Amino acid sequence: MEIISAKPFLAVLVSVMGAFLILASNRNPNIRETWTIGAAIIKFLIVASMVPLILAGDTIAYTLLEIFPGIEIKFRVDALGMLFATTASFLWILTSVYSIGYMRSLKEHAQTRYFACFAISLSAAIGIAFSANLFTLFLFYEILTLITYPLVIHKETPEAYAAGRKYLVYLFGGSIAFQLVAVLLTYNFAGTLEFSENGILAGRASPAMLTAIYVLFIAGYTKAAIMPLHSWLPTAMIAPTPVSALLHAVAVVKAGVFSILRIIFHVYGIDLMNSLNLGIATAYFVSFTIIIASIFALTQDNLKLRLAYSTVSQLSYVVLGAALLTTSSMIGGIMQIAMHAFAKITLFFCAGSIYVASHKTNVSELSGIGRKMPFTMLAFTIGAISMIGAPPIAGFISKWYLVLGSVEAGEIPLLFVLLTSSILNAAYFLPIVYKAFFEAPKEEFNGGEIKEAPAFVVVPLVITAIASVILCVYPDYFLSLAGEVIK
Repeated sequence: MEIISAKPFLAVLVSVMGAFLILASNRNPNIRETWTIGAAIIKFLIVASMVPLILAGDTIAYTLLEIFPGIEIKFRVDALGMLFATTASFLWILTSVYSIGYMRSLKEHAQTRYFACFAISLSAAIGIAFSANLFTLFLFYEILTLITYPLVIHKETPEAYAAGRKYLVYLFGGSIAFQLVAVLLTYNFAGTLEFSENGILAGRASPAMLTAIYVLFIAGYTKAAIMPLHSWLPTAMIAPTPVSALLHAVAVVKAGVFSILRIIFHVYGIDLMNSLNLGIATAYFVSFTIIIASIFALTQDNLKLRLAYSTVSQLSYVVLGAALLTTSSMIGGIMQIAMHAFAKITLFFCAGSIYVASHKTNVSELSGIGRKMPFTMLAFTIGAISMIGAPPIAGFISKWYLVLGSVEAGEIPLLFVLLTSSILNAAYFLPIVYKAFFEAPKEEFNGGEIKEAPAFVVVPLVITAIASVILCVYPDYFLSLAGEVIK
């Protein structure tokens, strides 16, 4: 049953209003940060209030504006959108707290701009999650690109501006060149842009045309960082670590793979994907990214760059799972959105904590740091185990379903891709853990000057690490939503 309610729009609006209050409180940091955390909590509560209806199989819809017949800014909350929105809105609360500790500890400039852009970014992410059609999705997708640009160039150095230009060229340019064309072609052939459980393009054009439109969509969602359109993501790591943590581990990159899931499930539909043989082709295509990005991660000494290439690899798990089109693989791909988010944000939080406490940025500099920063490095270890896909951490759940899905599909080569990827994950994460806890500290550590970062930095990363363990033991919420998506 579809229920009409303004809650989806309010969930989008609340952090926009928060951004205005943040800007108005520029001269009082304590009040500014109060608005930041307050808006985050209210957004999460609005999103959470819709969960019972979605778990019951209902949807919630709200039309904000009709541009002209068939083209509307419209919101619809379903199970897939709720999974993305719950993850992003909950993690925004923790990232807001973390950002206060990080930005104040480092005495960063332009903090008001930072918090305001952060707030609007989350509005855009929730707008993407709750979009009812391709037009609304495209609108918020572009807003997310533009409003995160000031965050990427936050340091205002020549390197930051260069990273910002690359960010816009890849994300904004890719959308205009490919995604917009795909949206226009879809409207031309289907006569609608509304998402549908069975897709909207079956029988609307020739197989060749439908395949071409699909390729345009995949190329247009550059935020998914599928190779060769991935290099913007490692370059954007020049941004402050909280930006890397939420926007490049949760909101921005997840917007890319989430949008691809919308295309697979609700524009094409499983039957059309199978009839065009697009699923298996997509799965093999993204397998290249999974393996090669992991190899790139092995070569990186800079910790954030290693995490960035890990993200490039892990994002393609989401697409692979959805594209295999078996029950288990689709559940695994959908679950990966949440499971990866909690683990990867933990890892980025830890990288930021290390930088705040020691100004260390390279893996080679971390010998013995686990003895100085035990909470940070234990949390890092939990996040790393989740990335590898080992129990009892959250990443095990999604990877288990992906492995089952590969077997169900009879695609043994893809099973070996997943196993090889996990081995590579271990190869670039476990040496960090070993170095931190089992190698002798460097000479400069012996003076005792390095200690845990402030509580505002450490507490959020401890919470996300604990959450990663809990989600492996009690994955029922996200499994229920994933089940609703594919039933």
